[in-house]
Amino acid sequence: MAPTDPLNLAYADLLAGQYDCVDRIILNAHFGFACRAGGFRYWWRTLHGSDANLDNVHLMRMAGRFSRRVRGWGQKENIPVIDCAVGERKHELAEGRLPSNPKPGIFLVLVNRAPASVWDVRHYGKCGLQLSRKRIYVNHYTFHIWDAEWGHVAIRICGHPPFSAMLMLNGHEYVASRAVVRKIRFRKEGNCFTQFADARGLQLVADTLRSKDAIGRLLEVGARWLYRCVCFALHSDEQKRTGFRYQLSLFQIEYSRNFLFERGGDLERMFQGLIDRTRCALDVKAVRTILGRKRRPPRKLKRAWEIAVERPQYNLTVFKIRTGTLKLKMYTKGERVLRAEVTVNEVRKLRKGNSLPRWFTVIQHLYQVLNRFLAVVQCADSATLSEDTYESLPKPSTVGAARVAGINLASTRMAAVMESVIALSTQAGGFSSGDLALKVQERLRVPAADYRPRHAAYDLKKLRGKNFVDKIGKSRLYQAPVQGLRTLVALGLLLDKVFKPVLRNRNLQRGYGPLNNPIDRHYYNLRQEMGRLFRTLKIAS
Repeated sequence: MAPTDPLNLAYADLLAGQYDCVDRIILNAHFGFACRAGGFRYWWRTLHGSDANLDNVHLMRMAGRFSRRVRGWGQKENIPVIDCAVGERKHELAEGRLPSNPKPGIFLVLVNRAPASVWDVRHYGKCGLQLSRKRIYVNHYTFHIWDAEWGHVAIRICGHPPFSAMLMLNGHEYVASRAVVRKIRFRKEGNCFTQFADARGLQLVADTLRSKDAIGRLLEVGARWLYRCVCFALHSDEQKRTGFRYQLSLFQIEYSRNFLFERGGDLERMFQGLIDRTRCALDVKAVRTILGRKRRPPRKLKRAWEIAVERPQYNLTVFKIRTGTLKLKMYTKGERVLRAEVTVNEVRKLRKGNSLPRWFTVIQHLYQVLNRFLAVVQCADSATLSEDTYESLPKPSTVGAARVAGINLASTRMAAVMESVIALSTQAGGFSSGDLALKVQERLRVPAADYRPRHAAYDLKKLRGKNFVDKIGKSRLYQAPVQGLRTLVALGLLLDKVFKPVLRNRNLQRGYGPLNNPIDRHYYNLRQEMGRLFRTLKIAS
């Protein structure tokens, strides 16, 4: 795949390839007709002939029959049905029981208690009936399935009518199975491809999940397994007679971009340096390292093109940013893969629509968000400052027909504004003056009355006059362009990492201690030279 972001262009000489993939896909499945009181009552009449026996007792009996049928079938077919304790990591339990020679079908059923919205029936008078919703803990049954096209598929069904379900798919599993069919050689470790002979061919396979045609594939896998799993509650003839049909909607989607490096050592040095240089600028609060045995493979490897599922045995550093309902992460995956991903936990909160026909629109939005995130990271990593930028900062500028004041870099308030703009640059869709006001209040530790959105709007106008910030269309949202973001980061580094440390009086008078870090040695040499310059210019240090 051709480079699509500045990060790829910056480290192109270290990369062996790159691919985009829709990763985790979770779909909600509901029998929408029975999710309303009148519809559920009519469905019950169709199923039982009347609603005379529609009460909480019969609803519980229906849930109990579901449980008995699942356990009896599991015992007969020698399929494990396991009750999971609270806090048990169910996906790890399922991965440990994946069949060595998988055949299409259910290979494991996990049972756990979780909250769900179920019907509560109340009778009053001779024939009065009231249906209302209540949220209680009930049994959920997760059917782990091996599908010929999608690999490992999981379907979680609530044991109470109308049996709402959740369909969980993995895009990498789908791409791997399609790549085998197309005879594309690759190596897969866990949830990423660590080697591939044909990067373009692999990306073409992955692109099938990013197109509108993916909607049909999602409907097919849902129809193939959902009704087989719900048959423990309703036989196929009962499903047909009552018109029981699931409607699918988008719940959670993960979109990832994977950079394959030639050598693991290059990846480690690049990523750790990237974190050090960008963490403060982007206001990253979540950087955590999962410790393990740090044992990367040797530089020269025998290229074995195969599917291999392994657990990583070295340190894993996660670089995470949250912005609204979106979660952006960068972390190492496998021995030589750097993954950048965007995850939306509740698609409906994106306001792009969560019905299945909106699939392509949502995927395109996540693609654009990820591109913006990587562009911001690269801008923060490679800050630049043109020759006349620093001198022109105090000079006034114009925004439209209005004349605005220049920027005083020595102002604590203006420095906090520029830092806040950089931190908000990863926010999808831009930021408002209110968002900036909150961030500046946090940095300056001042009450809301001391820095309001109108103050933020005035400061943003100054930045717009220098082309550091742009307004998005005719909206009240702002966004920092690529070059403006690089300049803001460079000015922040110049102020915090050069002026303040070098010109700090107390450090010019005495030694700096052990110089184990290269940056510390640079600071020490600069202080020594600045001291000599001050003495020559007759400036008291």
